[in-house]
Parts: sequence; C-alpha cells; structure tokens
Amino acid sequence: MASCKVFFALAIISSLLALSCAHKSSNELVKFSYSGSSGPENWASLSSAFELCGKGAHQSPINIDCKTAVRDSSLECLKRDYIAANATLVNNGFNIGLVYTSEAGSLVISGKKYFLKHLRWHSPSEHTLDGERFPFEVNLIHETKDGNVAIVSILYKYGNADPFLLQITDKLNQLAKVSCSEDQEARMLVGIVHSRSLKLSIRKYYRYVGSLTTPPCTENVVWNILGEVRTMSKEQGDALRAPLVGDYQKNSRPIQPLNGRVVQIYDKVDNVKNK
Repeated sequence: MASCKVFFALAIISSLLALSCAHKSSNELVKFSYSGSSGPENWASLSSAFELCGKGAHQSPINIDCKTAVRDSSLECLKRDYIAANATLVNNGFNIGLVYTSEAGSLVISGKKYFLKHLRWHSPSEHTLDGERFPFEVNLIHETKDGNVAIVSILYKYGNADPFLLQITDKLNQLAKVSCSEDQEARMLVGIVHSRSLKLSIRKYYRYVGSLTTPPCTENVVWNILGEVRTMSKEQGDALRAPLVGDYQKNSRPIQPLNGRVVQIYDKVDNVKNK
C-alpha cells in the first residue's frame, strides 16, 4: 500500500512539473484579438511593430480560387522528411501551438532546406478553397537557418479522428486546466511526438507568397496549402479550442486581397502526364 501511495505522489509531482507558465515574447505582450477595437482591422495601430498588418501588400490568408490557380510543371512534390521529436504544447492566449524542442525534420523548396519548428492551429480555417471555410487549419511552420519562413497548411473537416492529434489529446485536456497571468503563456510538456501522419503523400498543393497571419504579419512567407482536406473528430476540435478563452476560440484572420499575386498549383497527375 505504501509503495502505491509513493507512486501516486510521484505521478502528481511529475504532472505538475510538466505544466508551467512562461513569459511571452515582446510581440505577444501587445494584446490583440479577433474582434472589437483590438481586432484584425486595427492590428496595425496597436504597435509600430505591427505596421505590415495594415500596409503590407502580400498578406495572408487568402481565398484559393482553384479554377484560376496557375498550373506550373516546374513545381516539385513537397519534399518533407519529418522525424519523431520532443515537443511542448503552448497556449499563448490567441492560439494553441506545438513547439518542437529537438530536431523534427525538414522541408526542401527549390533546393533550400527549411526546418520544422512548430505547429499552430486556427479555428475556423484561415485559408478558404473556392470560398469554402473549414472547421480547422493547422500551420506547419518551417524556417531556414537564416530566418526565411515556409509554411505547410492542412485544412480539416469533421469526420474520422486525426492520428496526429490522438497523440496529444490527453495533454490538451491538461493544458485547458492551466491558468497563467496575461503576460504569460501556458506550457505542457508532451515528450516524443511522431509526425509520420503529417507527411502523408499528397497529390496536390497550392503555393503563393504571403505573410504570417498574426502580428507582426511578416511578409515573404512561402505558403503551401495542401489540396486534400483531412479529417478530425468533433471531440478533437473541442479539445483544441478548450484551452483558449472567449473570442479567442475563433482565431481566424479575415481573407486578404491578392493584389496581383499568382497562386500556383502542383498536381501530381498533371505533372506525370506532361513528362
């Protein structure tokens, strides 16, 4: 009996050590939201560092018009090599993210290697396909060693459970119970996460150059929107929203104008036919 009590006490201590509050970055200390006076239309006025949110000509997200996307035979399939890695769940108040704390793999675009750094979920989806918005979107954010950013975006509808989320659902439920001050973010250690399901072979994707979808709205981001919409269960969607409070449970920036940008499409079937 004594040994059981010791084991239970150690389990509680371990769980507490896995949960923590940490100070936000300087940009995240400026409070912005998705409605009202601090909503997207006013982000640029909240801080001089957010100027591009109002003045940038190449902003994200956008609507993907599938019929007008330009087929480009020079585009290659997305070369992704993800590996199992340590990760931490983060609730920074405006979205839920998964930050990799060890090497998680990479994406290669035009011979340049981008390393997978973190994931961020948005609900509903920020990008739309032919005007259709989906319940969720996850952004896989990659960076080169010199700071260039490329994002792989996956859209989700409700249906069968998402295998990737099955690994972290329990941790999400624990994250929802953490309460931190406004200048802090809640963190939950996850441990090893397998990313195999995130790199399933794809037939089609759309590419364009845009920006981050949250302040400071930095531009020159290479976006790759997967053409196949995946599924997650309603329960998984609820678990992703639960740690966020109030209006932040709907954390999608409105669609931004194209301003003459071209959206390219890679289609494996077409590319094979043209070879």
